[in-house]
Amino acid sequence: MTLDDLLADLDAGTTITAASPLHAVMHEVSQQALRTCAELNGSYHEPARVRELLAELTGRPVEDSVTVFPPFQADFGKNIRIGERVFINSGCRFQDQGGIVIGDDCLIGHNVVLATLNHALDPAHRGDMHPAPVVIGSNVWLGANVTVLPGVTIGDDAVVGAASVVTKDVPAGAVVVGSPARVVRSAV
Repeated sequence: MTLDDLLADLDAGTTITAASPLHAVMHEVSQQALRTCAELNGSYHEPARVRELLAELTGRPVEDSVTVFPPFQADFGKNIRIGERVFINSGCRFQDQGGIVIGDDCLIGHNVVLATLNHALDPAHRGDMHPAPVVIGSNVWLGANVTVLPGVTIGDDAVVGAASVVTKDVPAGAVVVGSPARVVRSAV
């Protein structure tokens, strides 16, 4: 099994069974992500070096217009796609196995958590992982301490208020707040 095999299954939403060969590949890639994040967070780096480390983490080029304020943590790294002119503030944690897509011109506040894996309720299968992507449209603002759960899409121009827990899709242009997050008005 290879990273490409794993990514294909993750992107297809295939359950990754605990102790399976794909789970072993996921664990190996996660160890690489932990090493890269340790380097990123271990001392001060110029912005260009932060982008280099982010590109190493994701396996993709990162635009010069992207800014990340460490500390930043991703427990997989290889299933993150970041658009242009994105700002990610300090303390963010991305669980990206299921896929994270961040559109252009997004603002990601302090301590945001993007989660893309669920586990089975059945204790006999609790270690199995069920991936589902988080997709953030363009020009989205996620306030501080927001948590976005697996399978959620946030539409273009939306705003998610601080400390909200987003459990379902957010319409384009909406302002949502609370836990669970609910629409309170239009952002535009």
